[in-house]
Amino acid sequence: MAVHKIKAKDDKSPKKGKEQPESTALPRAARVRKTGAPAKRGDSTVGLSHKRSGKERVKEPRKPLPTPLRIILAPFIFIAKPFRIFGRYVHDSWLEIRQVRWPDRKLTWKMTLAVIVYVIIFAVVIMLLDMFFAFLFNKLLGA
Repeated sequence: MAVHKIKAKDDKSPKKGKEQPESTALPRAARVRKTGAPAKRGDSTVGLSHKRSGKERVKEPRKPLPTPLRIILAPFIFIAKPFRIFGRYVHDSWLEIRQVRWPDRKLTWKMTLAVIVYVIIFAVVIMLLDMFFAFLFNKLLGA
């Protein structure tokens, strides 16, 4: 998989007075093919990649409420804002959890055993240090 750098500004801007060809009339992001490489003028995929897939949702701008209704609903909108924020948080969290690649049973046991071994090794090191310092302080204090 190749990583392609896309610049925000297109270097080849058309000269004044000349019309832009139809293939470059689309925004640069719409001309990017599924392979990640920018589309070329003669490419047959130009103009096709900007079509929406079935999963994408286009947000249409909302019409503003009439003023009397806005005045009446203002306190309720203020109260409902934390619930909308919490709902957005839960929705976004669910989307992130769906993207997680969960380990299989074999890998889970491997990682669990690695953690147990790591904890045992460091518990032994701490016990040895504790016994050493207890012995040292007993010798120094003469107990």
